[in-house]
Amino acid sequence: MAIASMTGFAREAGTTGPAHWAWELKSVNGRGLEVRVRVPAGLDAVGEEARAVVQKRFSRGTCHLTLTLSRAEAAPRVRINEALLASLAEAVTRVPMPLGITLPSVDGLLHVRGVVEVEEEASDDEALRRDLAAAALRLVEALAEGRRAEGRALSDIVGGQLAVMADLVEAAEACPARKPEAVKARLAAQVAALMEAGGLDPARLHQEAVLLAARADVREEIDRLRAHLTAARDLLSAGGAVGRRLDFLAQELGREANTLCAKANDVALSRIGLDLKAVVEQFREQVQNVE
Repeated sequence: MAIASMTGFAREAGTTGPAHWAWELKSVNGRGLEVRVRVPAGLDAVGEEARAVVQKRFSRGTCHLTLTLSRAEAAPRVRINEALLASLAEAVTRVPMPLGITLPSVDGLLHVRGVVEVEEEASDDEALRRDLAAAALRLVEALAEGRRAEGRALSDIVGGQLAVMADLVEAAEACPARKPEAVKARLAAQVAALMEAGGLDPARLHQEAVLLAARADVREEIDRLRAHLTAARDLLSAGGAVGRRLDFLAQELGREANTLCAKANDVALSRIGLDLKAVVEQFREQVQNVE
């Protein structure tokens, strides 16, 4: 299972009878899952069904689901009741007209109730609801595929950043400043400086030397950095909704990188720590897009 991004966009449009409709669904980063729905009046039930589909499909992200609907102005269909018109015409010819009164024209007969019938095109609301529900399913799957595609790109980026961090950790491990003779030389110089200050008893001097040695040791930080990097790689391999756990690991990596910089009593080790902090920050920015 691959990781997925929280950002994406999908659109589905169609026509049902005189109705033209379009679904749009976009998602952006979010701490949890939030679905905001906007549908025309009278289609609230359709909107809630679509909301349920989105909630079932995704676990994180702020999703905006919008339905627009317009109905075409269809020309009414006009039908002449030919049987009634013929019957009226025949009846009129049989009736003797008083002097001065002419037979009614076709125009007059057409005004008789029932001769001309106007039929409005009926809208099939049930068919519209069916089409909208089917389109909502396709819409959600299209967004999911878009988020998966972006997730594949994110996986490559994040995997590369993890590799860079691993190289920097190994560089810190192999840094000449961590060699016992280098640490011993620095301690000797610092102890000599304390001796010159004078007024220090041997017990105090021993205590200061122990503290200096402890501050110079970054073994714990290197071990924890390696452990966090292994955990992050395992999460990437497992896939799924791992964004929150990756974000937590990014915070832990940043904490260890800060400690490494604070303990470094050497320019080369400090430079490695600063480079590591920069990559960790880039990593954290990227994993905040992961579902």
